[in-house]
Amino acid sequence: MTQASAEPSYHIMEFSELHGWQQDDHQAALDVFLNTCTDLKRPEWATLCAVAQEVTNAKAFFELFFRPVIIGGEAPALFTGYFEPELNGARTPSDRFRYPLYAKPPEASGQWYTRQEIESGGLLKGRGLEIAWVDDPVDLFFLQIQGSGRVRLADGGAIRVGYGGANGQPYRSVGTELIRRGIFQPHQVSAQVIRNWVKRNPVDGEALLHHNPSYVFFRKVTGVPADQGPLGAMNRSITPLRSVAIDPAFTPLGAPVWIEKEGRRPLHRLMVAQDTGSAIKGPQRADVFYGTGNQAGRAAGRIRDRGRVVVLLPIELAYSLTPEG
Repeated sequence: MTQASAEPSYHIMEFSELHGWQQDDHQAALDVFLNTCTDLKRPEWATLCAVAQEVTNAKAFFELFFRPVIIGGEAPALFTGYFEPELNGARTPSDRFRYPLYAKPPEASGQWYTRQEIESGGLLKGRGLEIAWVDDPVDLFFLQIQGSGRVRLADGGAIRVGYGGANGQPYRSVGTELIRRGIFQPHQVSAQVIRNWVKRNPVDGEALLHHNPSYVFFRKVTGVPADQGPLGAMNRSITPLRSVAIDPAFTPLGAPVWIEKEGRRPLHRLMVAQDTGSAIKGPQRADVFYGTGNQAGRAAGRIRDRGRVVVLLPIELAYSLTPEG
């Protein structure tokens, strides 16, 4: 387990202290754990993964072989949500489908051209780098922020795309820019609000999107069944409301994670750390995967809540990290 430069605090808890632990579906969490635990190479994890293959009582398995550890719990956790966007598109351009998803050009290294230069200058047009064309530039913009998604094709079927690189330019939040301009207050800004404003103001909206010079390229993702989630950081499909993105500097990828998200829609359940994110930094920071499509996007966009993150660690590892050990 990689340590951050500032050593965090570790405190072992009892399972009885986890709010809602008794009521959770532990078998659902175990199924997700099994999906990636074979990639955990440390001996204590590998042993538990082997044991997990034969488990008939998931709750007893977690209680017997793990200890809940709160890492850096001096301040409340921050929870956000993310999702896999689903866009309307086609394999060839038309009047409706005219916004391309590009693969990364071979010369794009280091700090390359800006978003505005790429989109307005035709730098990539006609070079065979187009993966698909979609019908909405704002949806494409948010697909780049999410880093992966699906394009539902007009002629049937779908193309799943994943992160294929970037132009090396800094990321600037268009939501923060709208607040700076006095157009919205902080509590008003969401992906849907930004989308609607850009559509109402097409000229200023295009300029707003160009305020963010960062540009993401894509790659086709094959071998992932349509009924499964997108690939996470462990190169396995992630599961709605059971997979969570964490900071791997504090929480091992593949570890079970008990979350207690408060707010208007509390969520107390056992998840598995199967993803990461550039904005997910610190031991008490988590991004919950809500699924695919617009409904999942609306649910994820509402989440900015406090609570706590508790990592389930193998007993030996837990006691080696804590003062109690």
